Amino acid sequence: MPTVHGLEFAYSLYPLPPGRMPFRRWKWELWHGPRLLASGWRLSRPDAGRALRLHAAEFGHRLFGLPVPPRDPRAAGGDLRPGSSERVAIGPITALLVPRSLERPAAVYS
Repeated sequence: MPTVHGLEFAYSLYPLPPGRMPFRRWKWELWHGPRLLASGWRLSRPDAGRALRLHAAEFGHRLFGLPVPPRDPRAAGGDLRPGSSERVAIGPITALLVPRSLERPAAVYS
């Protein structure tokens, strides 16, 4: 029986520095290995977390050739604290969201 490692996505979630916009914004990026799948910004951290979850679920469905379920904002709701890992289950797809900084190997200094 083959063992299959679960579906895993890396993410970055951080506040953007103040700019011309008079309001706070959160930048999010979704990665699958070295490939950037989606990115954007939202006005609040919970909205950025919801965008990460929705894009991860949609990509996971397409990856396995499954129909993407209709978007339901309640299914992906809640805050995603930067630096935390989270399991996402939307429809038949279950994936792990891991901070991108944890995915990189540590630099070795001699």
